[in-house]
Amino acid sequence: MSFTVFLGNLPTWVTKDDILSWLRAENLVADEVKVIRNPETQESKGFAFIDAPNQEEMDSIIRRFDRAPLEDRILRANPAQPPRPKGSAKPLPGAGPIGVTAGVTGVAGANALDRQRQRGGKKHKKPRTNQPQSAFAQELAKAL
Repeated sequence: MSFTVFLGNLPTWVTKDDILSWLRAENLVADEVKVIRNPETQESKGFAFIDAPNQEEMDSIIRRFDRAPLEDRILRANPAQPPRPKGSAKPLPGAGPIGVTAGVTGVAGANALDRQRQRGGKKHKKPRTNQPQSAFAQELAKAL
């Protein structure tokens, strides 16, 4: 079983040694600390993972650092979520299976989606040119 703490909203200057010194100052124990960095720039992404030796130590780390102030920030600490397998993306909000449009599912949903795409979407309707114009529109067109 994993006892990993997610520590977030860190300033970019925070290092592994900084976190270890904070833990020591509070008499807390960590097996490992990993500050997550941008692979291209090596700048911190603003979060870290702390591996605790047991559940009690993990809970103590969370209690101490969750909502703790640091500079102009409020830190966040909570149990880390297990990593997602590579290549699996988190679904976008509102995204559903193919053929789902505004609560319409199945073939009808797919057909509605096709019609919407053909006419350029809901917000981008093309003006209809084959409809008769009102008398006012005709007079305005003559004046221009």
